[in-house]
Amino acid sequence: MKTVQLKKTINSDWTYLGENNTLQKPLVLVFGNRYMLESETILEEVKAIFPDGEFVFGSTSGDITSQYVDDESVTITAVEFEKSTFVIKTANVLENDAEINSYTTGKNLIEQFDPKGLKHIFIVSEGSFINGSQLTLGMNSATEENVLITGALCGDAARFEKTVASYNELPKSGEIVAIGLYGETLDISFAINGGWTPFGPERIVTKSDANVLYELDNQPALDLYKKYLGEKSKELPAAALLYPLKVKSTNEKQSIVRTILNIDEEKNSMILAGDILENSRVQLMMTNVDTIVDASEQAATQALELRETEAELAILVSCIGRKLVLDQRVEEEIEEVLEVVGNTTTICGLYSYGEIAPFGGEKNCQLHNQTMTITLISE
Repeated sequence: MKTVQLKKTINSDWTYLGENNTLQKPLVLVFGNRYMLESETILEEVKAIFPDGEFVFGSTSGDITSQYVDDESVTITAVEFEKSTFVIKTANVLENDAEINSYTTGKNLIEQFDPKGLKHIFIVSEGSFINGSQLTLGMNSATEENVLITGALCGDAARFEKTVASYNELPKSGEIVAIGLYGETLDISFAINGGWTPFGPERIVTKSDANVLYELDNQPALDLYKKYLGEKSKELPAAALLYPLKVKSTNEKQSIVRTILNIDEEKNSMILAGDILENSRVQLMMTNVDTIVDASEQAATQALELRETEAELAILVSCIGRKLVLDQRVEEEIEEVLEVVGNTTTICGLYSYGEIAPFGGEKNCQLHNQTMTITLISE
């Protein structure tokens, strides 16, 4: 495996991060600032650098390399697989469908792949309209639990206005890109970790609809949430990223963290990043910088322990909520990962609106929030 990375900021042209190697038919991951990805020239620019590349674009809440975490830049990570192959498929939740069906979209997307020799699928999904819980359920229904799926819901800084993604075309809304990796020599591992701590009483979800939470303990959910936030409630919905919900479903073994993406004052409800089932038990969560950084180190260690070979490529997907907590110390969680996996591993990734991966020891992927998700790849 060979890799090349470049970076461009709003005020600069493309510059190489490390060596300028010649790559043959590379997979080219282009992650970065949504406004910059909406430029009419972005596709031409990256094609000029890698004429025979296959290009996957995704907007972020910050793009990640071993050297930077940056809100106002675009990072290219080009990967030449020497012993393996990749196939890319797409779907769009906004086209040919009056009502967005995230489950069907996920199922149909994965069914496009030839299962023979398929080792891994990495998802770059739009993050504005999709129901990530239903998307992952649909994707799981199309596998026989023998394909690892990880990935991200694209971001848009902390604006939550729109996200864009694409494959070999200008980035657009509603797009979901799936990268299928094929090859016997592929060694792929993953891990997730959060570092958030629950506090306050548990509440029962007494009224919800998909990813909209209406009532806790038969009381308006938004009123209760504001009560706990106190003065910080004036900063909603942005303040909600610092106080997600721990959700323990009646039919799930594991607890899932859910970010509140928006609030509806008129309906006194909260819109979450994924489904929240009635009769689930929820609890507020909080964290601090040191705990988040430690969790990232633990995720890297766990991912490394599952491997037989050294990692050549690490794709990091961390949540926008973690980035807001870390603030000026945001690069510390990347530094901890780098210290574990080693300087010879190419680091790329993004801050997201949702992370896609199974729980440790499981096969089916889930939508997570507020985690660091690490996918390690080598040939």
